[in-house]
Amino acid sequence: MALRTVMIFPEFGERSEVIDTIRDRYDPLAGLVRPHITVVFPFDSPMSDDELSRILDERLRDVRPFDVLLKGFSKSTDPSGNYLFLDVLKGKEDIISLHELFYANEFREFYQLLPFSGISFVPHVTVGKVGSLKELDAAYDDIKDIDLEYGFKVKKISVEMIGPNEESIIIIEKELGE
Repeated sequence: MALRTVMIFPEFGERSEVIDTIRDRYDPLAGLVRPHITVVFPFDSPMSDDELSRILDERLRDVRPFDVLLKGFSKSTDPSGNYLFLDVLKGKEDIISLHELFYANEFREFYQLLPFSGISFVPHVTVGKVGSLKELDAAYDDIKDIDLEYGFKVKKISVEMIGPNEESIIIIEKELGE
């Protein structure tokens, strides 16, 4: 079995250079997965892709496309590491609702396994993961004053399989209803 993740891929378009530059410098996964907002964190399950697809169909049936605004940076430390985030300002409640919808149902058992399961979910795009608090502070100081803003409409939810070399392989994409 391979790990799978449910995520949203922001549509940065031609304005992705700033995020790409930050991720190339601070995110060890930059070359393996596109910038994303995680809805369901990596899970290992014998559930087939077809079964997962049916669950998404059911859970997303009444979810309409929604707007997201990404702006500003923050830093976070939890049991899994030291992170730099691009913050979600608008659409946060919609993403939290999706996260809670999945974890209240078919993915409940996986939530208990997360090292940060007791921490409130804050939607974000990870732009860096560093080894120490000193590195985190330095990286945050490097990017905190960058003034950028990305707005986009979430029209689909994707499922990736994490490949043998940590690469992202998109296996399911579900369009949100109109």
